Amino acid sequence: MDIQKILVIGAGQMGSGIAQVCAQAGFDVKLNDMKEEFFQRGLANITKNLSRNVEKGRMTEDEKTQVLSRITKSLDLNDASDVDLVIEAAVENMEIKQKIFKQLDEITPKHAILASNTSSLPITEIAASTKRPEQVIGMHFMNPVPVMKLVEIIRGLATTDEVYKSIEDMTKKVGKVPVEVNDFPGFVSNRILMPMINEAIYTLYEGVATKEAIDDVMKLGMNHPMGPLQLADFIGLDTCLYIMEILHEGFGDSKYRPCPLLRKYVKAGWLGKKTGRGFYMYE
Repeated sequence: MDIQKILVIGAGQMGSGIAQVCAQAGFDVKLNDMKEEFFQRGLANITKNLSRNVEKGRMTEDEKTQVLSRITKSLDLNDASDVDLVIEAAVENMEIKQKIFKQLDEITPKHAILASNTSSLPITEIAASTKRPEQVIGMHFMNPVPVMKLVEIIRGLATTDEVYKSIEDMTKKVGKVPVEVNDFPGFVSNRILMPMINEAIYTLYEGVATKEAIDDVMKLGMNHPMGPLQLADFIGLDTCLYIMEILHEGFGDSKYRPCPLLRKYVKAGWLGKKTGRGFYMYE
């Protein structure tokens, strides 16, 4: 299927990043959010990223203007009535995602593919809220979207080969590397990453070493660009906890039990970089 028009739902960090790379690849993009201020914040983020590219000589001012001209504002889901693809990047909550997909199923053209940028929720369950489960797929972009190359493409139980191929081709067009993954809790990335982060938190909780020492071991010993506790702060401790709970519930295995210290920090509102405090303090 020839994808030309795309609606991205959610103008936050992930959604604005997805809209940016799609517009840079020449797609017409509608960036949707519930409020004008959310859209404007997302657009400002895109403009800042593009301006940085101009400063570094990666694109011209004219190219930046062209990219921005391909992004239009949407404050109403009915704007999905003429698109070929929807990429949903709303909050990581099954009830909310199912509600959105049910609406999209009624609004979008029959040929449209419905994709979710979920990082852990089952695509099959999201697809069950539509009458076109064969056209529902997962596109898990990595953060920050403009920089990171990987997109996990997750097949639901009913996803067709044709839909998979269309999304694989489109992923390559936006300059990303598609990796095919089946529909299991946490997929591949978070099934491996989150237990590692959780174990690092247990290591701190049990007094094995300081947070700096734990991060240094992983950076200097395992060549990770960032230590697991610092990475958890950047992801958001609430997000880490939520994904661990998805894994724990999905597999029923005690190895995925969230560390009590992680729960305590989330209850305290210490969610990491976005709140100014997590395992580390931020300005």
